[in-house]
Amino acid sequence: MNSITFTSESVTEGHPDKVCDLIADSILDAHLVQDPSSRVACEVLAKSDQLVIAGEISSRARVDREAVARETIERIGYTDPSGAFSAQGVRITQLLTLQAREIGRSVTLATDQPSELGAGDQGIMFGYATDETPELLPLPILLAHRFARALAAARHDREVDWLRPDGKTQISVRYESGRPIEVTHVVVSAQHAPGVDRHTIEAFVRQSLAHRALGSWLNSGIRWIVNPSGSFIEGGPSADAGVTGRKIIVDTYGGFARHGGGAFSGKDPTKVDRSGAYFCRWAARQVVKLGLARRAELQVAYAIGQARPVSVLVDTFGTGDARAAEEFVSGLDFRPGAIIERLELARPIYAGTTNYGHFGKPDLPWEQ
Repeated sequence: MNSITFTSESVTEGHPDKVCDLIADSILDAHLVQDPSSRVACEVLAKSDQLVIAGEISSRARVDREAVARETIERIGYTDPSGAFSAQGVRITQLLTLQAREIGRSVTLATDQPSELGAGDQGIMFGYATDETPELLPLPILLAHRFARALAAARHDREVDWLRPDGKTQISVRYESGRPIEVTHVVVSAQHAPGVDRHTIEAFVRQSLAHRALGSWLNSGIRWIVNPSGSFIEGGPSADAGVTGRKIIVDTYGGFARHGGGAFSGKDPTKVDRSGAYFCRWAARQVVKLGLARRAELQVAYAIGQARPVSVLVDTFGTGDARAAEEFVSGLDFRPGAIIERLELARPIYAGTTNYGHFGKPDLPWEQ
């Protein structure tokens, strides 16, 4: 019997990279509210008391991006003015230009089909689905997200007064013959106030959070590793620099599927890094939901400025009817304009995708 242990991680919304992702997606949403055709490529860097918003934005919207950034930081929970990084104390620099004319022209009028939207860049995107969970996601990343979300919820709900915004979780799952059997390890790093000992933190994690995060996967044999560095008082951008797009494995499948390398946050849906990956996920879900395979991974590739993809590939890993899956996928329209229309992506929905995975949330259109 083939046995392996697979591990995935997640992070809370106070993680430095996720702070940047959420600011970028909140700025994107603010533009889409006023102008659904906005072209946004927004990158954010945060360190200590400095925040940089950079990129290219072409939009009819009038957005106070600094105000959006401060409101987002406050909502996350960085409100202590004595800290280096806080909503009101952070100094914000904006380095933004309009979208390059050549790129904008090739997206608006595709070079291969002038009546269609062209891809905003070249690249490869992947989508994946598996029947091992009701959410059609791999179990390790699903549980890692649940634990990270439980950690954040406990802070927001003030279950204890010593939790702080930054945090990470990691879940290891033993598989036999390709199916999840048990959770073997849980790693949790929770930022906390001074004066809280590690025993108190571990007791709270195991006694208050474990069941709500792991559910029926909680078992007595789990090895718990809580705050292995000892203390975790300094966190967020005060301790580590944050940058958009550095949690692409957390955002997707926890390493269980391949990744094309393109990040999501801060990008409008003409950027196929985002919309192409979302549609690949939707298509992989349909293959599994239709019973064509137990696992499915799709790859799509684009050339900048062209509407039709360079290639589309589906792999069912020997778990179903590969020919039927290929026939189903061959009937789908992967042109960027068609994806945006089908999934209704020209809407301010992106701040809701940033944290705890872009997949597995039932209210998102590519999860339906």
